[in-house]
Amino acid sequence: MVKKTTIQYEDGSGNVFADLGLKDSGELFTRAQIGIHVIQAIKNAKISGQKAIGEILGIEQPEVSHLLNGHFSRFSSEKLLEFLNRLDLKFSIEISKHKKGEPYKEVSFV
Repeated sequence: MVKKTTIQYEDGSGNVFADLGLKDSGELFTRAQIGIHVIQAIKNAKISGQKAIGEILGIEQPEVSHLLNGHFSRFSSEKLLEFLNRLDLKFSIEISKHKKGEPYKEVSFV
């Protein structure tokens, strides 16, 4: 007979940076969300080569490497949004009051 083990866990807030207790967790979470969309946009555009990506985004190849490796803290939220513009994407920002019981979510994209 197999012994059942109860696994203890804790529900996350939806922001891993806050769950880890990191300072500026909201900003880190926002940058990560935007950065993921930038990487997806690059993949969807089928741009080949980091040099070509850098030319479109207006950054040097080493910075493209950091971006593609998820080092979003190297870029401000504004810079990441600029990358979306340079990739010919539009975005909108919605601001509303946080509702009680609603899961934490810094930024959402459609």
